[in-house]
Amino acid sequence: MRVLATAGHVDHGKSALVRALTGMEPDRYEEERRRGLTLDLGFVWTRLEPDAPDAPGAVGGAGGEHLAFVDVPGHERFVATMLAGVGPVPGVLFVVAADQGWQQQSQEHLEILHALGVRHAVLAVTRSDLADPAPVRADAVERLAATSLGTVPSVAVSAVTGTGLKELRGELARLGAALPDSPADADVRLWLDRAFTVRGHGTVVTGTLGAGTLRVGDRLVTGDSTGALRVRGLQCLHEERTSVSGVARVAVNVHGGADAALGRGEVLLTPGRWPHTTVTDVRVHGTPVAELPRTVTLHIGTAAVPVTVRPLGEDTARLSLTRGLPLRVGDRAVLREPGGRRAPCGLTVLDVSPPPLTRRGAGRTRAQELTAMTGRPDGAAELRRRRLVRRPDLEAMGIAPPGPPVTGDWLADPAHWARLRDRLAAEVARHAERHPLDPGLPTEAARRLLGLPDRALVQALVDTPGESVLSHRQGRLHGPGDPRPSLPPSVQQAVDTLGEELRRSPFRAPEAGRLAELGLVHKALAAAVAAGALLRVADGVVLLPGADAGAAAVLRSLPQPFTLSEARRALDTTRRVAVPLLELLDRQGHTERVDDRRRRCRESAGNGGGRESNPPARDPWAPRF
Repeated sequence: MRVLATAGHVDHGKSALVRALTGMEPDRYEEERRRGLTLDLGFVWTRLEPDAPDAPGAVGGAGGEHLAFVDVPGHERFVATMLAGVGPVPGVLFVVAADQGWQQQSQEHLEILHALGVRHAVLAVTRSDLADPAPVRADAVERLAATSLGTVPSVAVSAVTGTGLKELRGELARLGAALPDSPADADVRLWLDRAFTVRGHGTVVTGTLGAGTLRVGDRLVTGDSTGALRVRGLQCLHEERTSVSGVARVAVNVHGGADAALGRGEVLLTPGRWPHTTVTDVRVHGTPVAELPRTVTLHIGTAAVPVTVRPLGEDTARLSLTRGLPLRVGDRAVLREPGGRRAPCGLTVLDVSPPPLTRRGAGRTRAQELTAMTGRPDGAAELRRRRLVRRPDLEAMGIAPPGPPVTGDWLADPAHWARLRDRLAAEVARHAERHPLDPGLPTEAARRLLGLPDRALVQALVDTPGESVLSHRQGRLHGPGDPRPSLPPSVQQAVDTLGEELRRSPFRAPEAGRLAELGLVHKALAAAVAAGALLRVADGVVLLPGADAGAAAVLRSLPQPFTLSEARRALDTTRRVAVPLLELLDRQGHTERVDDRRRRCRESAGNGGGRESNPPARDPWAPRF
């Protein structure tokens, strides 16, 4: 299906022309037919019969498909309604009457089409039975050629006599063939132009589906994501359908979202795929930004939303919307002052999630950034600007990701990522230099120092190859080489003294007072444990490295199973040490509980801690410092 809107001055015969082309009445209300004046949008359609392949001017493959018309009112009081009709459609049938020529609304409608960037049109000069159409035709073609429409085909017609209708149908078929195809797999954004209730079916909404596919059973959300709806039924040109792909006129029977207010200007969306934009940066076409009033109306799709304009550059501005809209980079829209005192101007959406402008000079800086933005979705350029962004957020802006995520769904600009890696290595080295007794930069501290939004990004930076090798152990980041700290001489001397004492009684851990006497408290003790000079069994309980393996060897010599008391005596230690030491051996897989009182040594610790059942040949009490 192809969908066109009509355009042109009031009483120039737009409705009469589409009535003659389709055999259907576009005016839905009795008052419209009585007054001969279109007051609201009308919808009619026809099937374009294929030309014979060898006929002069044959249309080729375009013949035979449906062509639908959105008939818009031409009166100046209904320009907002006209905008709702032309907003979602890709092409237009522009109508000028031969007996009246170019008029005020002819010009305003053309300015609106130019502002929207419409590039496909056919000109019909109506009432050619009442006046010579040639001068009006030449004038209108020249006016259209100066806009985004360019040079368009034109036909002189009469809806009364039928003159030119066959030629016009041929031009419309060629126009339909030239219209770009819309992707069927695109995210749905259905701007609504009508909503009504059908007895026995509930709410029905209509609109022009510009792209994507609607299916019975689909879930949709309203523009503010507060109403979730289910598609109960679909019609296209009064035919029941199970699915419809854009571009197409559709009627959708929806269910759910009891509080959702549906009507013209509202929109139905693919869930989770569209941003809710209340602030956007745009490029304005046709009018200097400085000349725009502070408050204007933004027209996009069928929506009309008041916005506040903040000029940034000569042709760029920030718009603050009174209600959120699902906008994407590259969207075309119209700014129009209510009352039409100024000509409408067009805009291109540059950024749907712009940074706040809070610092002095931020507006000038932002204006410079916007100068380089074209409004064409560019994943690499957008990633350079944002540095880090989640993939779903980038896709919701209408921008394809330029590469794979660095972790999870996080995308990173390669240059920024390399700088972050270098900064992380520098911060790890700086921390090691400043805190020799507190080895390793905590992961959360690294995240804050680099200003990263997710801790997973820190691990991804560690895993990224670089000049400096980083490692991640127990929530801390270490630089190249042994991550254990080098102990200051005073701490090393205290550890040496403690080592001599523990070699005489390997399992008699020093009391807190003795540790304090040696100066092994808090950071000094933690540094000794991190350096591998001491084995931490529990809080305040430290032994020499290898004491766990030595204890397991002693316990294997006992009759199995054994009690805590038997283990304490065999190890020549106290209950304060024996309880946490046995729990450590349980975790390592050297021992296991038989019941509430007894344990036994496992035949092989390989199924637990990966240690051999026999002690190593080396002296397990030999210090490692």
